[in-house]
Amino acid sequence: MSTKISPLAPSVVPDLPPVPGVRFATAEAGIRYKGRTDVLLALLDPGTTVAGVFTRSRCPSAPVDWCRANLAHGTARALLVNSGNANAFTGKKGRESTALAAKLAAEVAGISETEVFLASTGVIGEPLDASKFGNVLADCADKATDSAWLEAARAIMTTDTFPKLATRTATIGGVQVTINGFAKGAGMIAPDMATMLSFVFTDAPLSAAALQGLLSRGVQGSFNAVTVDSDTSTSDTLLAFATGAAAQRGAPVIEAAGDRRLSGFRNALNSLLVDLAQQVARDGEGARKFITVKVEGAVSAASAKRVALSIANSPLVKTAVAGEDANWGRVVMAVGKAGEPADRDRLSISFGDIRVAHEGERAASYDEEAVSAYMRGDEVTITADLGLGRGAATVWTCDLTKEYVAINGDYRS
Repeated sequence: MSTKISPLAPSVVPDLPPVPGVRFATAEAGIRYKGRTDVLLALLDPGTTVAGVFTRSRCPSAPVDWCRANLAHGTARALLVNSGNANAFTGKKGRESTALAAKLAAEVAGISETEVFLASTGVIGEPLDASKFGNVLADCADKATDSAWLEAARAIMTTDTFPKLATRTATIGGVQVTINGFAKGAGMIAPDMATMLSFVFTDAPLSAAALQGLLSRGVQGSFNAVTVDSDTSTSDTLLAFATGAAAQRGAPVIEAAGDRRLSGFRNALNSLLVDLAQQVARDGEGARKFITVKVEGAVSAASAKRVALSIANSPLVKTAVAGEDANWGRVVMAVGKAGEPADRDRLSISFGDIRVAHEGERAASYDEEAVSAYMRGDEVTITADLGLGRGAATVWTCDLTKEYVAINGDYRS
């Protein structure tokens, strides 16, 4: 966790309202960090349903395996998260530590271990001493409160420079429900399902199947559309919990994600996921500029997204933005290497509203002074129109600076 806040951080940290049926507490267990919280315990009321999406990395962390197994039950009563140690690539010791962590959490909450969900973030390859949870969890269970959202977001930070939180409201059957979420992530960000660690909570009465359907769809245009450095984490976890408390106020229980009564809720959830994903890009390690990459005119939406990610993940494009250089030739390169249908002589590229290349060559209206002035801003939009069809996609990233190298060059020290 850095003491220097990203210049792209939101100017205001949202004040999240309580979600009935959810309580939090944090603690200092000394897992890696000294003098800061590194453990989060969330307690969930009976009847809470759960959904999740996880990394597709072939080398997942032990907590990811644990959550995948428990997700089949569809219910959750506790979430235990630690920062400072990813409990990834830790073999038998990793499996034993997740089992012990779940056992300790289940004991203080008075629940089954199958209702405990786990997540860890931090250094890969270091064994996690789960016995340290035993020193703090009983106290966490006693002091858990429904208002500790900011504290929860801070406890899971690693190289993050600011806590990432968002809140939305929606109505289901005329009854207002709340959706709150928080996330962590600044490096090793190129999700292939969801991203880093992110947790969403609502009092909407949703079945596990309905919640899973909403989450799986919502992640595609949010967390799966953000990248910092093209590296997919071993620990990527996005979990959503629905306590169902709004049913006591008359909200109908929804069994299917396609239910028309979920239209407003779906929009609110998707908006929240995009908000959190963009905050991750804004906190990219060493970032000074927030970049939006738009691809239009592709043969399909899927093709457009692959081209957009090729641009967003290009070190040459990202360093050009860091240097405030509108080097559109690097965008041409990234489009061409994506392996997707493209036609050099139909390609148009813009920085902001300024078209710099058109139909295979520099635009006749190109104005070096105007585009240079645009590149000095904190936010840069790059648009590539392939001119082949109607497929479109948007991806968010950040620039690549010397500070990224500095942070990752001594991450374990």
